[in-house]
Amino acid sequence: MSKKKALLSALFVMLLWGSLFPVVKVGYAAYHIRTTGDILLFAGIRFTVCGAVICLYSLWKDRASYAAVKTSLWPVLLSGFIAVTLHYGFTYLGLNDTDSSKTAILKQVGVLFYVCFSFLFFKDDKPTLKKFAAAVLGFAGIITINAGSGGIVFHIGDLCIIAASFCTVFSNVISKKALATVKPVTMTGVSQLFGGFLLLAVGIMMGGSMGLTWQKAHILLYICAASIISYCLWFIIVKQGELSRLFIIKFAEPMFACIFGALLLGEDIFKMQYLLAFLLIAGGIYIANDKV
Repeated sequence: MSKKKALLSALFVMLLWGSLFPVVKVGYAAYHIRTTGDILLFAGIRFTVCGAVICLYSLWKDRASYAAVKTSLWPVLLSGFIAVTLHYGFTYLGLNDTDSSKTAILKQVGVLFYVCFSFLFFKDDKPTLKKFAAAVLGFAGIITINAGSGGIVFHIGDLCIIAASFCTVFSNVISKKALATVKPVTMTGVSQLFGGFLLLAVGIMMGGSMGLTWQKAHILLYICAASIISYCLWFIIVKQGELSRLFIIKFAEPMFACIFGALLLGEDIFKMQYLLAFLLIAGGIYIANDKV
């Protein structure tokens, strides 16, 4: 995959992921999701369904690919636990208390950490001045989005989202190592099925429920379809590219989240700090990829 194609593919993934923040909030209202149990059940259904569909597809297309999973089972399962169970547990809980636009931007905190310290995880992912400058601009965007008349304020929902962002980083580091032997689609299916099942089990044990009807099933259908396409494509890109460069592209995710948040939820994305954050984040992406 060429650098330009990888960049465009990564931006498409960001578009899908960005759209999911407000769509999940639409799902909260449509399915009468209120309690923590409801939230975790909703997340669990999403990833259990996605993981099962991907596993069935990969079994049909390439059954032999599962032989590699046996030799890398623990990294794959650990990736599922961190990337799905912890990451989306924190994300869904945070979304319940935070705007979808703000959520997507806060989720880049862990990305900034990785861009600055990627050399600690992969020797060939060397730090550069451009990457550091891009990270600084991105971090400035994060601070800007939380700046108001009362100063910089972080709430419980914000802290959940920041915790989720670090889960994203560590799960991608583990995934990239596992992808040396496991195929991307197989990795996606097994990790999502395992992580989703854990979320589903916890949600059920906490008495979670959701008012899912055929008339409103299209919301869950979109969430699952976007998840399947985006994660399969993302792992293909991660297998071939530098995580630090890809994570800088990930700063585009909140831009798409804000656009869809305005369209679907009527969120006010024209606050001065939001607009300034967009410019800072876009600048970081440009600096890191100006030779692509």
